[in-house]
Parts: sequence; C-alpha cells; structure tokens
Amino acid sequence: MGRRAGAYRSAAAVCLLVFTIGNLLLPQKAVRAQQFPTEYQVKAAYLFNFLKFVEWPDDVPAGLRAHWVIGILGNSPVGEELEQVAAGKMVQGREIQIRRLQSRDDPRLCHILFISGSEKNNVTHILGLLHGSSVLAVADTGQFLEWGGMIEFENEDNRIRLAINVAATSKARLKVSSKLLSLARSVTGGQSGGE
Repeated sequence: MGRRAGAYRSAAAVCLLVFTIGNLLLPQKAVRAQQFPTEYQVKAAYLFNFLKFVEWPDDVPAGLRAHWVIGILGNSPVGEELEQVAAGKMVQGREIQIRRLQSRDDPRLCHILFISGSEKNNVTHILGLLHGSSVLAVADTGQFLEWGGMIEFENEDNRIRLAINVAATSKARLKVSSKLLSLARSVTGGQSGGE
C-alpha cells in the first residue's frame, strides 16, 4: 500500500509540473488561445520551472542571493518568451532577472544559463568557463550532455523532452528533484537527486 501511495504522489507531482508549465503559457498568449504553445514557449516555461525543482548550494556568489538570474547566451526567441513567463512572478520569495549575455560576460553570474544553438561551436569553451561553479547549464544543442552539459532540450515528435546528466549536476553541487528527473526522457550519469 505504501508503494502505491508513493507512486500516486510521484505521478501527481509530475502532473502538477506539466499543468504548471501549461498554465504559465496561457495568459501570455491569450490571443492565440486556440493554438498550441511554440517550442520556445515550452522551453521558456521549463527554464522558469527549473528554479522550483533544482536546489542550489548556500554559498552562491553574493550578487545571486537576492534574486534569481537566468542568463540567455546566443540568439534565441527563448529569451523573449522567458521574459513574458517570468514577468511579475516570484519563486521562493525572490524576483527573477533575465539577462542576455554576450560572449565577454561572465556566465557564472547566473543560476541557470541557457546556451542557444547559435553558440554550438563555443559550447565546450562555455562549459569550461562554468567549471567549479553551481550554474545549471541548459541547451538545445545535440551532444550537449556528452560535452558536460546538464540539461538538454530535445525535440522528439514535435514535443520538447528533457535529457539530464546528473553526474554533471552533482559535480556542480546542484540537487535535481526526483520529480524533474521523472519527467526526463533520459537520465545519464547515475541516479542522484533530491526531493
């Protein structure tokens, strides 16, 4: 009976996450209520929700303690969609800042860094800059996990799916919720993660 109740709670949590992602998209695009969310809207909603399902260590840089920072590196409509999703919202009592980064900016001054496909040739260099930091590195570039990235957006049958490298998240001292791991199409690098 205990296992059944645990499975029910886990399934309910996953449904809640999917429902939350869907609801985040609706108010911003009420004019297009009949249409499905775009690829970029879904990615933006995921990025926003990662703040709720990943735990950062307490020793983040002082500039990152007052608010959440999501950095967008490269050219992608995800940044514009994320600004709409996050507008006026708070997570755990903290406001959210969306920063569009240039190659000269320090990517370690973020909680989450989204690396767009336009930066594919620079991914290994960018990941090298993040070494030793607790930045959740996310991209929609193939082979991202093999290069040491943490979460990769994959387009599968016109649906955005997640692949997660828990070895990379653990190395960065990030705890990924089991609820988020259960949403992933694939999880590599062992079974680590918190509640």
